[in-house]
Amino acid sequence: MSMQTIPLDTSPNQAFQCTLNVDGANVTLYFNIRYNETAKYWQMTISDPVTKEIYLDSVPLLPGNFPSGNLLDQHAHLGIGSAFMLNVTNVAMDHPDDTNLGTDFILVWSDTI
Repeated sequence: MSMQTIPLDTSPNQAFQCTLNVDGANVTLYFNIRYNETAKYWQMTISDPVTKEIYLDSVPLLPGNFPSGNLLDQHAHLGIGSAFMLNVTNVAMDHPDDTNLGTDFILVWSDTI
């Protein structure tokens, strides 16, 4: 099982395409990452880069403990892998804010669990 870090920063609205190795095959996804200023957390929308079909919308980027920390656990049928928001610096926060996405907290992608 390979782990891949999704490149994120604190830009309030990020949109990019990324090709990931998932379950032994290359999967290309389009990401829209945005900060919800009212709720004070990040959200992710994942779609098909060609058809623009939305696979998942407004997924909160919140860390959790394995295996419940898998942001895509209930969506394994999509075959787009597993995603985990990790606190890599042990900063005393329960989720990334508008200043530390991509530094204190990273998004890691892996095979479907």
